Amino acid sequence: MKKILAVTACPTGVAHTYMAAESLLKAAKDKNIQIKVETRGAVGVENEFTDAEIAEAHAIIVAADTDVLEGRFEGKPVVKVPVAQAIKNPNGLIEQALALEPASADAYMKQVERSKANRSAARSGPYKHLMTGVSHMLPLVVAGGLLIALSFVFGIKAFEQEGTLAAALMSIGGGAAFALMVPILSGFIAFSIAEKPGLAPGLIGGMLASQTGAGFIGGIISGFIAGYVAKWLRDYIKMPRNLEGLKPILLIPLIASAVVGLLMIYVVGEPVKAIMDGLTSWLTSIGSTNAVLLGLLLGAMMAFDMGGPVNKAAYTFAVGLIANEVYGPMAAVMAAGMTPPLGLWLATLLAPKKFTKEERNAGKAASVLGLSFITEGAIPFAAGDPFRVIPSIMVGSAVTGALSMLFDATLRAPHGGAFVLLIPNAVGQVGLYALAILIGMIVTALMLMILKKRMPQAD
Repeated sequence: MKKILAVTACPTGVAHTYMAAESLLKAAKDKNIQIKVETRGAVGVENEFTDAEIAEAHAIIVAADTDVLEGRFEGKPVVKVPVAQAIKNPNGLIEQALALEPASADAYMKQVERSKANRSAARSGPYKHLMTGVSHMLPLVVAGGLLIALSFVFGIKAFEQEGTLAAALMSIGGGAAFALMVPILSGFIAFSIAEKPGLAPGLIGGMLASQTGAGFIGGIISGFIAGYVAKWLRDYIKMPRNLEGLKPILLIPLIASAVVGLLMIYVVGEPVKAIMDGLTSWLTSIGSTNAVLLGLLLGAMMAFDMGGPVNKAAYTFAVGLIANEVYGPMAAVMAAGMTPPLGLWLATLLAPKKFTKEERNAGKAASVLGLSFITEGAIPFAAGDPFRVIPSIMVGSAVTGALSMLFDATLRAPHGGAFVLLIPNAVGQVGLYALAILIGMIVTALMLMILKKRMPQAD
């Protein structure tokens, strides 16, 4: 029997990773195909492949939006797709993998050589590198943000008194976790591009971005500079075989760090700092009309692909502003991200005959995911009826985002969903904030009730 391996990973390592794994396992069971799925999620690597399993596998499915150490699969037939594809079409992926021809010994060795020469070209480009950085940054942002929010339990200014628990929590969250945010983002962007040789120059460039005030935009730029410089040095510096070991531990870190550091200090730092200062100034002074339009845009982006590239772009934008003490966009983004699954759950309650039994059951799970700020809870509905569901959730989330900005709601923690509302002082205008989410839910549900047709099987 042919054996298939599959690895799944999404930038946050939460919903898409495990939903994709579950879809592949279910499809393989229905087809009586032997499969093992490695998940690279927020809790770490689970069901990691051994070298023997990779060698024995007929083919490998890589359903990922971040780096999954694809070098392990050199020479094996590989199907590479975004992680969402494994959720939407697991049967097609398995059939595609089964149709691949296993490599002969000679072909295998030739493929290994080609893979070594073209490893970076096989990647999916800048978006994947960026998402690798974001996925490694997120735990710091979430942990730091929640610790900062907990410090506000003792009062919004309690952390200013030295020696108190509030001051300690602020020091851990803001002084340590948030200080590492940009260097980690930059370091792992570079790591995704050049692997281990890119990590040190990426971390250094990110730290310089923080020190110069270039912020998360500077960190993204430094990560790409460090990664591509390190990659170029790795590929083009030729040394005698007995000195080759000096490249990754001495020459590449030294030269790449110097190049990226000098560019950040003399070329990139000041212009990007000016951009960040201008953006911060504009966001802190925008009138209600512009604030509503910004919330409208961010809300629609959060619902558009439910955890995909557009959603992550809006989220990354809002997270980056937290470090500059701009908290309004973060509130709009989290509220808008909660609205799609919650609105779908409400729709299954108000109009059960427009949903199948499976969708009504999925609605119960979606309610929990929505409360936890996991927008991916809407994916099963969108996959089954995209032309009605996606416009409905986009309108609902856009309304929520606009109202959140109109109400001047703020959020000092970048995750946590509805549970953050229980932390005193973590959310500004908490009552109006909850109202914005509720209104968005109702708008989503009403649109679905209007657009969706009655399902015959619902009877």
